[in-house]
Amino acid sequence: MNVIEWTKKARKQLAPIPRQEVEHIIAAVESLVNWPNVQNVKSLSDRDDYRLRVGRYRVFFSVTPSGKATVMLIEEIKKRDERTY
Repeated sequence: MNVIEWTKKARKQLAPIPRQEVEHIIAAVESLVNWPNVQNVKSLSDRDDYRLRVGRYRVFFSVTPSGKATVMLIEEIKKRDERTY
């Protein structure tokens, strides 16, 4: 069984997010205990970290060889519109 650890910065980033979205993010992060059988995860090309997609939020984390996942960062992705390009 894998262990999930949250950095202080990641926990602080949850505060302004609406409660319902936070519940979805936490549920998705808890699914990391089944590593490597997790959906919506992509390996970052320039680092040994990963990105988990949860709706319009992205959770960045790393995994140690012993199976410990560390959540480092949560970012909101802004939707593109006709003025983006």
